Amino acid sequence: MVIDGVEIPEDGASADPADEALARAARGDRRAFATLYDLLSARVFGLIVRVLLDRSQSEEVLQEVFLEAWERAPSFDVDRGSARSWLLTIAHRRAVDRVRAAQAASRRDLAAGARELAAAAPAVEDHVQVMVDGSRAVRGLRELPEPQRRAIVLAYFGGYSQSEIAVLLDAPLGTIKTRIRDGLSRLRAELEVTR
Repeated sequence: MVIDGVEIPEDGASADPADEALARAARGDRRAFATLYDLLSARVFGLIVRVLLDRSQSEEVLQEVFLEAWERAPSFDVDRGSARSWLLTIAHRRAVDRVRAAQAASRRDLAAGARELAAAAPAVEDHVQVMVDGSRAVRGLRELPEPQRRAIVLAYFGGYSQSEIAVLLDAPLGTIKTRIRDGLSRLRAELEVTR
């Protein structure tokens, strides 16, 4: 069977139509590249969504992946791997880069906020109250179960979003939300008891 000029084996033979489509796309065949997109975009998108957890960002990264694939198609070597694995590798790298960029931006924002806060120079009594409340909060954090403590520290001291924490801790987003909510409730109760 032939789809858009790409031979698709009927008997399940080992030839992957994505390899042929990418080889033809490397020679500038736009129809073959469209076929490659049709064959692999859903799988590539699925991988990206699992890393980013954000559909709109995943759609952007999907576009970047296929743009890079089009530009780098001439450098693809079928002897080193399949078109599927090549595209999935590009997708995974791009998705991880997007997560890292978001984390770096979050850390920069947190650092800028800390500098602004430091520049405000609160009154001495405000400073003492913050230190007292801070030491109580640290004690309260130490009393939390490890999963709750890690999630809260990453969120409030690391500046990570709940989605980023889920990726970092390899846990479902709902679990991370529950850990943060329950940990904050326990911490609030602990701070009210010590007042």
